[in-house]
Amino acid sequence: MTPKPHLTSPHHPSSWLTIKSHPQARKMNRITIQGLRCRRIHPRSAARYYSSPSRPSIAPKPILDMRHIRDNPELYAQTCRSRNYPNLASNPARILELHTRRQALQEDARSLRERANVLKKQLPQLKKEDPEGREVEQALQEAREIKTKLAGVEKEESEAMAEMEELALALPNLTSEETPPGADFKVLSYINSDDGNVALDHGGKGKAVSHVDIGTKLGILDFASAGTASGWGWYYLLGAGAMLEHALVAYALAVATRYGWTPVSPPSMVYSHISAACGFQPREPNGEQQVYALAQDERDRARGVPEMSLTGTSEIALAGMKANTTIAEADVPLKRVAASRCYRAEAGARGADTKGLYRVHEFTKVELFAWTPADGGATLDVFEEMLDMQTEILGSLGLTCRILEMPSHDLGASAARKIDVEAWFPSRAVGGTDEEAREAGWGEVTSASICTDYQTRRLGTRMRVGDGKLGFPWTVNGTALAVPRVLAALLEKGWEPSTGSVVVPEVLVPWMGGLKRIEGPSKK
Repeated sequence: MTPKPHLTSPHHPSSWLTIKSHPQARKMNRITIQGLRCRRIHPRSAARYYSSPSRPSIAPKPILDMRHIRDNPELYAQTCRSRNYPNLASNPARILELHTRRQALQEDARSLRERANVLKKQLPQLKKEDPEGREVEQALQEAREIKTKLAGVEKEESEAMAEMEELALALPNLTSEETPPGADFKVLSYINSDDGNVALDHGGKGKAVSHVDIGTKLGILDFASAGTASGWGWYYLLGAGAMLEHALVAYALAVATRYGWTPVSPPSMVYSHISAACGFQPREPNGEQQVYALAQDERDRARGVPEMSLTGTSEIALAGMKANTTIAEADVPLKRVAASRCYRAEAGARGADTKGLYRVHEFTKVELFAWTPADGGATLDVFEEMLDMQTEILGSLGLTCRILEMPSHDLGASAARKIDVEAWFPSRAVGGTDEEAREAGWGEVTSASICTDYQTRRLGTRMRVGDGKLGFPWTVNGTALAVPRVLAALLEKGWEPSTGSVVVPEVLVPWMGGLKRIEGPSKK
């Protein structure tokens, strides 16, 4: 394997994010949830929960590299444009303007303070030399005017700094050179396939059976009851379906712990400023990455109680574990794996992409999260280990998958590089030409991202290195297994029309109580 170059700065993610070959492969409406009054928060509103002055006093104070932004305004502007954040591309230039203005204000404040000090020193002598006090009164009046002017200058300076910080917080992370520019991904390799040339069912014209039909026929999926109880975007798993969920979680946790990752049971609710600090911030107008924020009592809001939200992924809760703390160099890489319920307010438009289990509001997911040294090679080692686990889990489940280097348009605010794994869903391969149908048949089931120091700077997570200096560790996150989509892919992959049953992957049989086949209810 090509040696990994050492990076001296976390602001230049480049060739350190290389993929390692693998034997198989390398990819504000109100609502009620479980008795909690919530409201949907559009991602474009997320930044304000972490920006000054609305940031709660208990929130970690972000430590951003403002000098790097000022020294490289075009780099940051181009990053915004290439990542489809055109509305943020003017932020770096505005930060430069505000910095110039702040410097002028600081000079004004310095002059005023110097004059105030001169007057303070002159007053005792003036009192001796001016019995009538006229000159003393003039000096005191000038001092009062200086105090008023100084307060105004300091207020302007504070406002300029607050605006600079807010503009900087909204900027996305810099992009790795490994990330393809634009909107087109790059296929790296496949799992359980040599070339990804998956056969279509009669040209992909809808002959394949959907997991919705399979699950309903077997009596393990119930969307109708969930529609009555919770609305569209929720579901019930019954019998072997519920067992399959628990089996998938147990298997993913077993694999992760075998790799040395420490299990965590995280909270499903966090402060909204923690979510914002992790990068759940503005994207495109279609509103991806919405979260459910809990509606506050007016008295709590008046008392300054911080707003809370449901976690869209346990990445948020895991990252928050080390907010406002210093990690010892000997403890990194610090690797955690968590199984949790996740909540996403967005479920997309109703269509093929969102039918059934593919895009839902609440689901179970096993998430991988790690803090690593601010070193490209060390970070890449953990990143590749995540990909190894994803490959092992999906490959052993018998799923056909492809590994994708995701383009800049697809990156969230925090990621410098992202690799997705897409599984083959026969029922999605419909419409158009065979090539178009085949492309439609792939659907994302896992992803892995390197976030450099984007999250740790915003969460106040420090690391003390060998020379005693404080720096910022990098973070890496990835999905070990997202239950609904993997479950859906398994139903379609294992479906046997001749027997009307689904074959359970061999690796899950021990977690299914020995059940090797999911069959429908017995006919009487």
